[in-house]
Amino acid sequence: MKMTRVLVGAVGVAFMGFGASLLTDVRDPAGVLVWLGGAVALHDVLLAPLVLLAGLVLVRGRARGPVRGALVVMGALTVVALPVLLRPGRRANASVLPLDYPRNWLIALAVVATVTALVPAVRALTRRRRSPS
Repeated sequence: MKMTRVLVGAVGVAFMGFGASLLTDVRDPAGVLVWLGGAVALHDVLLAPLVLLAGLVLVRGRARGPVRGALVVMGALTVVALPVLLRPGRRANASVLPLDYPRNWLIALAVVATVTALVPAVRALTRRRRSPS
């Protein structure tokens, strides 16, 4: 387990290094800093408290963790999709955003909800198999 954490951490650090290297091509570093600060503020002020509150109000018992995890993923998917979802009207160049982004966003949310609903069922099934009859 410890080796897996070290490996995942190393991959994360490598990705952060790659992302930092991309900042050398940015023409407006102040704009990037404002965007990053806004993302942190949006997460800390809005997304995290809503997820914790919804998990507390909606779910009791063992399913609270998976539901909170699903809400975090759904919130992140929504935040990433917001610019495309809120863009009104048709685009001048249809090849810029050629996919049906609202439909794909809803499909992604449905997949997350389905997997989350399966987690308690899988846990109960494995727990039943482990317990002596």
